[in-house]
Amino acid sequence: MEEVVLRLKELLFPSITDVEVLSVDVNIETVRIDARCTAMGAVCPGCGTWSSRVHGAYPRFPADGPSAGRSVVLQLRVRRFACENTACARRTFVEQIPGLTRRHGRRTERLRATLTAVGLALAGRAGARLARIVGIAVSRSTVLRLVDALPEPEVPAPRVVGVDEYATRKGRHYGTVLVDIETRRPVDLLPDREAPTLAAWLAQRPGIEVVCRDRAPFFAEGAAAGAPQAVQVADRWHLWHNLSQTAERTVAQHRRCLRVPVPEAPEPEQQAPEEEASGSPWPTGHRFADRTRTTHATVHALLEAGHSRRAIQRQLRMTSRTVKKYADAATPEDLFTGQWQNRASVLDAYKTYLDDRWSEGCTNAWKLWEEVVPLGYQGSYQRVRAYLHAKRTSPRPVTARPPSPRAVAGWILRRPDALIETEQLQLKTVRAYCPELDALTGHVRSFATMLAERRGERLPDWLDAVRHDDLPSLHTLAAGIDRDRDAVIAGLTLPWNSGPVEGHVNRIKMLKRQMFGRAGFSLLRKRVLLYK
Repeated sequence: MEEVVLRLKELLFPSITDVEVLSVDVNIETVRIDARCTAMGAVCPGCGTWSSRVHGAYPRFPADGPSAGRSVVLQLRVRRFACENTACARRTFVEQIPGLTRRHGRRTERLRATLTAVGLALAGRAGARLARIVGIAVSRSTVLRLVDALPEPEVPAPRVVGVDEYATRKGRHYGTVLVDIETRRPVDLLPDREAPTLAAWLAQRPGIEVVCRDRAPFFAEGAAAGAPQAVQVADRWHLWHNLSQTAERTVAQHRRCLRVPVPEAPEPEQQAPEEEASGSPWPTGHRFADRTRTTHATVHALLEAGHSRRAIQRQLRMTSRTVKKYADAATPEDLFTGQWQNRASVLDAYKTYLDDRWSEGCTNAWKLWEEVVPLGYQGSYQRVRAYLHAKRTSPRPVTARPPSPRAVAGWILRRPDALIETEQLQLKTVRAYCPELDALTGHVRSFATMLAERRGERLPDWLDAVRHDDLPSLHTLAAGIDRDRDAVIAGLTLPWNSGPVEGHVNRIKMLKRQMFGRAGFSLLRKRVLLYK
């Protein structure tokens, strides 16, 4: 029997000492456990005096986690001891079982730890939903209270710290996150991104040797004031990002240079001898002329095959006069006669105006019709539309569309060996037509080499070379880099960067949105620092 009790105790309370399982009752829905504490005495929480004098006993029913899908009802018999220290303000106190109960606690410590971990991972609503799924009835407010009751996290003193901003409300309110670059763990969150706040935090930790940051002025000022002994390192990704934005802006300023010269229109084909002889006004490709030529060829082909004109009439569904007309014409051009040929149109006097407006870029038929009516045009809108349709469908010289500034900036920013042959040729053409973009390409590739090979000592020479070219946007970037020269040189030389910080900024965004933006700073700070 004793062996069975010990096995039950090891199964139900594996890491808790001084507990004895009296009985276990299992049914379909619940597991009822009756247990008691076996310690000889307890320590008074008021004065710390050991006492073994029992004053009384009563049962406690702390909630516990489910077991195999069944809810657990724990009946724990606890004793009340009398404090033997006459000077103590407490006359009696209740024993607590380490790892199982706490004073005024309505849940076991393991259930409390489980709900706290769920709250750190999922916050209130989602945490309560998950708890209900696993068989723990709890409200979202209780989950948040358990997280809020956690002790303040201990902030270590890192040697290499990364600093960046995060938005609690984008565009309005920002905070600061600090990350230990060596362990890649967040060490603290600050409620704002002001330089004095960061300086005060750094001043309390004199062991910081390196501060990784972007090129924001408030971080630079805070790091200089709070940790003057530390080396400031500008992040390489931010440097390349700033250069990329500047390159795209510079290319956009020279978008005229991206236009490939338009080739001359091809010479019109020489008119066929029979067309010249007949003087036909209908060019090849006109619908009426093509239909006439096709019908003429069909009729003569049937005649040569031995068909009679009556048979052709039935086969092509033509009248006898139409078949006779096509059969008697030696060439299709003989049919291009009649009163419709070279007939004057009411639109002729306004075609010059329509051509000029078409050249200016106005191609809307209805708008052009409204413009020529006040000028005296009395024809229909359909005639104007047909005239413009002929212009719209006429063959035009085919020219290559110039590349966009974003595409050209991408060619400049990418490695030359990563470009396909067509992109290399296009970039070569652009550089040949625009000296400014040629100089920009050289500066970008020089900076890329300096960044990839960690040659920060080349930065002063690069800045001097940039100033000698007429590139205003690049001059602005160079001036900003020059003001933060030491940090940029360190960023282009040392192996440290702000990559882990950017990852935690994205994680903060996820946590903030998970709580619908209604979480306070203290709850957000605990979720960021305590969840592992």
